[in-house]
Amino acid sequence: MNVTPHRYRTHRYRTTRIVAATAVALLIAGCSSKAGGESTADSADGLKAGPGVSDRTVRLGALTDLTGPYATLGKSIVQAQKMWADETNAKGGICDRKIEIVVKDHGYDVQKAVTAYADIAPDVVALPQVIGSPVVAALLDDIERDGMLTFPQAWAASLLGKDAVQVIGTTYDLDMIAAVDFLTRTKGLAKGDTIGHVYFEGDYGANALEGSQWAAKRAGLKVAGQKIKATDTDLSAQVSALRKAGVKAILISAGPAQTASLTGVAASRGLRVPVVSSAPGYAPQLMKTPAAAALEGMLHVVSAAPAVSSDLPGVRRMVAAYQKKYPGSQVDSGVLSGYNAAQLLGADLKKACEAGSLAREDVVKAHRAQRDADTGLGSPQDFSDVSRPASLSTYVLRPDRKAVGGVVGVEEAHVAPGVEEYLSSRG
Repeated sequence: MNVTPHRYRTHRYRTTRIVAATAVALLIAGCSSKAGGESTADSADGLKAGPGVSDRTVRLGALTDLTGPYATLGKSIVQAQKMWADETNAKGGICDRKIEIVVKDHGYDVQKAVTAYADIAPDVVALPQVIGSPVVAALLDDIERDGMLTFPQAWAASLLGKDAVQVIGTTYDLDMIAAVDFLTRTKGLAKGDTIGHVYFEGDYGANALEGSQWAAKRAGLKVAGQKIKATDTDLSAQVSALRKAGVKAILISAGPAQTASLTGVAASRGLRVPVVSSAPGYAPQLMKTPAAAALEGMLHVVSAAPAVSSDLPGVRRMVAAYQKKYPGSQVDSGVLSGYNAAQLLGADLKKACEAGSLAREDVVKAHRAQRDADTGLGSPQDFSDVSRPASLSTYVLRPDRKAVGGVVGVEEAHVAPGVEEYLSSRG
């Protein structure tokens, strides 16, 4: 085609405009649409939105265990967080939007959890619940890529250092440092004694063992370790090995079924030594098992959260509300940890809303600005340093079948000696 220089310039200009306009249109379409059909552009009220946020709703996700080894815990956490959502919605929601929680059960199966995450990730702004250290570990890259604020119901130190991932409270290693301190202060352990440590394979057990070994070395104790799998529910062999090792106390970093087996078998074989578990290793349902008497006589629990039988006003209000909403349901540590996590996330969403954006990155930014987050359900949390646990304080609890939640407080929240020294040594 013969075109004069002038006409060529005009034709080229018009073509450029068409191409540019098409590119802009495609860019806008790409930025304003996603799975779920929500806009990442400003909402009608001027709020900057993003995945999981529409003009009417804010959707959150829960990757939980309702059919696996932590099914009891998962049910409690889900119900507690739904209760929080209902309470929040009754007060007008957040940013004039109703809260919805999308729940997916992974049954403590990592592959199922990966599939479930891929299914809900495009349609939620944050995850106030992900159960299981192995599950969270498998999802870390995706969570970081998506910049989605996530509260694991897992407390491995390997989850620290991630801007979008928040371990609430202490980590497993700090719990075991507190456990060793409790044993040496109150149970007469002395230099040269041996303590057993039964622990799950994976991040949970490995991190707990780091803490127990460090604390034992500091106290002049020896550690006899016994690694187990989540499928191991008869710990007779482990008890025999620990008895042969002459242990004066036992730490356990596993699930409730393993804690019950360990304590019950140890008692029946005459190994009546103190046993200390971290919070995931105990559930009040154990008080209805044949191991109940042994648990009441031998077990203590180190926890970042107080007992649900605590007199803290916030805890008492939560327990009363939960019992009213879910009559007949057991009130356990999952209720408290789940409700606490939901309240903390709610505070983050409100702070982000006040700043004009519920986009994921701004929710994370609002969260990391919280230096003294206090829901009235335990120790205040500092979320500003991604490399440190949000709290260093632990409570000591003990089983009591007559108490709400099957546990009562023995020692109030405190930082165990050596914790800061340990954290400094870890860099």
